[in-house]
Amino acid sequence: MSLKENINNDLKVAMKAKDKDSLAVIRMIKSAIQSAEIDKKAELDLQEELAILSREVKQRRDSLLEFEKAGRQDLVDHVKKEIEIVEKYLPKQLSVAEIQDVIKSTAAELSVDSMQGFGKLMGTVAGKLKGQADGNVIKDQVKAFLSK
Repeated sequence: MSLKENINNDLKVAMKAKDKDSLAVIRMIKSAIQSAEIDKKAELDLQEELAILSREVKQRRDSLLEFEKAGRQDLVDHVKKEIEIVEKYLPKQLSVAEIQDVIKSTAAELSVDSMQGFGKLMGTVAGKLKGQADGNVIKDQVKAFLSK
């Protein structure tokens, strides 16, 4: 089942269950994908759809930090629930240890062992892990690896 079919099925289930929170988030996801397809004037492939979902999760995580700083627990809880809903459409996120393994193997492939190769290593690793790990986590792990 494709991602769009999965989203449409979940939309129907949320409508029947009268789950307003899930319904709003799923509609937002569907709208973002449709908007990107209109802009591209073609169907999106899975990687492009996952990039949209990753962007939506990132926006919510940024909002979460701001709400936590402002002490708005009501909004923090709401955004956490939204993040959970969006993340169920993303592939399983890799652990820090798995990310470190990919960084080590990629650094060996590219012969990068200093901070001068940060951009090259970061770009390659980010491409390999697209949709499977948060970009900030990847960046922090690459910096840690190169600063050893």
